[in-house]
Amino acid sequence: MPRFFILSLAASLALVTPLVRAAQQPQLATPLSEADARFKSDILLVVAHPDDEGAATPYLVRAIEEGRRVAVAYGTRGSSGANEVGAEQAAALGDIREIEARRACASLGMTHVWFLGGKDTASQDVLQSLANWGQGSVLENLVRIVRLTRPEVILTFLPGTFIGEDHGDHQAAGVLATEAFDLAGDPTVFPSQVAVPLRRLEPYLENLRPWQPKKIYYFPDADREDIFRGLGPQYSVRDLAKSGKPYWRVALDEFLMHETQARHYSSQLAGMSDEQIEKMAAGDGWHNAISFVLGRSLVGGTTTGDIFEGVKPGPIPFVRPGVTPAPHEPELLVELAGPWKFYADFRREHALTHLPHPEPPEIALAGGTTLVIPLLVHNGTSEAKEFTLTADLPAGWTLQSGTGRFSVGAMQTNSTRVEINLPAVPDSSSAKPKLEEVTIRAESKGQPIGSAKLRVEVRTRALPE
Repeated sequence: MPRFFILSLAASLALVTPLVRAAQQPQLATPLSEADARFKSDILLVVAHPDDEGAATPYLVRAIEEGRRVAVAYGTRGSSGANEVGAEQAAALGDIREIEARRACASLGMTHVWFLGGKDTASQDVLQSLANWGQGSVLENLVRIVRLTRPEVILTFLPGTFIGEDHGDHQAAGVLATEAFDLAGDPTVFPSQVAVPLRRLEPYLENLRPWQPKKIYYFPDADREDIFRGLGPQYSVRDLAKSGKPYWRVALDEFLMHETQARHYSSQLAGMSDEQIEKMAAGDGWHNAISFVLGRSLVGGTTTGDIFEGVKPGPIPFVRPGVTPAPHEPELLVELAGPWKFYADFRREHALTHLPHPEPPEIALAGGTTLVIPLLVHNGTSEAKEFTLTADLPAGWTLQSGTGRFSVGAMQTNSTRVEINLPAVPDSSSAKPKLEEVTIRAESKGQPIGSAKLRVEVRTRALPE
C-alpha cells in the first residue's frame, strides 16, 4: 500500500475520532425558565384597606417568625378614609395611605404588597362595593397575584353580613379572595395569564401557570363571637415575639405606622407607661385572641388545627368546588333580596354552606335614617298574580313606603322594596343598642307566599346601608 495513502488514512482517523468521542458524551440539558422564586409566598392576605392587615397581624408576625413568607393584597388604597395628619383627601390620600401601608408591612418583613385597584366604598352593602370596585377587573388582578405568588394559604375577611363594623369593602375582599381561590387553578379562567408567548417581548400573554391554593381561612368582621367559636384555629396574642414584645404590642406598633388613621390614637398613647398602654389596649380589644374560620381545605387536616396542618410544598391539582343545589321553591314567592340573598347563593356556589351566618339576617343602622328592605318577587306561573305586602314594625318605627297591593306578570321575577323610618337615638344616649325585629309578609288570595325578617340594631352611628 502506498505510503501517502496510509498517511492520509491516519489523518482522516485523527479527525473522526474526536467527533466520535463528542457524540458519545452526553449533551448538557438547557434548563427552562421557572417561576420567579422571589415572589413565592406561603400566605396571601387579602384585605380591603391599608391598616386592615391589623385584623391578622398578631398571627402574621408569628407565622413570619416560623419562616413563612407573607404577601398582602389590598383591594383599595383607602382614599375615602380619614386623614388625621394633613389636608389631603381622595386620590392624594390614597397615595399617602399606600406609602404608609408599604412601610408598615415592611416593618414586619412583608415586602410583597399589591394593590388591586378597587375604589374605597363607604357602605355595608357588598354589592355596592363589588360594583364600585369593578369586580371583574379586580378579580383578574387578584387571580394574577395568586398565580404569581403561589400561596399555600389565603387569609381574608369572612364574606357575610354581621352586626359589627360590617364594611362592604371588607366583605368584597372576602368574596373576591374566595373567587380567586376557586379560579386561579383553572387554566380556562383569564387564559391570557397562563398562555405561552409565541414570540419574544410578548405584550399580552403572561406565561404564568395555574395555581391552586391549598386552604382558605376567614376572620370575622362582627361584634359577636359565639357563632364562630370552634370553627377554626385560635392563636394567643399575649405570647412573646422574638423581639421580646407580646404579639399584640407588635401589631399595635405596626398599626400606629398608618399615621393618617392612627395619629389621634398615637397621641393618646404618647407619654403613657407600658402598663398604662397595656390597660388601654386591653380595653380596645388588642388583647383578644385571634380566631379564624376554616373555609375550605383541599389537603385535609382538622377544623381547629394549625393553619398549615397538612400543607406540603408543591402544586396540587385544580379542584372545582361542588355546588349545592338551590332548594326547591314554590312558583309564587316573595323573598329577601340584596346582600342577604347574594350570600345565600354565594355559599352554595362556593361549597361554603357550613360558614356561620346569622338567622334571621341582621344589620346595624344609625337612628333617624331609613331602613330599606329589598325584595324579589318570583312568579313561575302562566298568568299574572296579585299579592299583598304588610309590615310588622317595632314600637316607634314608622312605615315610609312599599306595602300594599301589587301584581307581577306571568313567568316574571321582579324587585320591590319596603322603606321604614328608624327612630332617632340621642348622641348622649349611653344605653346599649337594642335588637329589634321587623317582618315583611306577603300573601296572595289569603295564602302566605313568603316573608322577609330582619334583626336590626339602631345605633347612634353606623355605616350607611
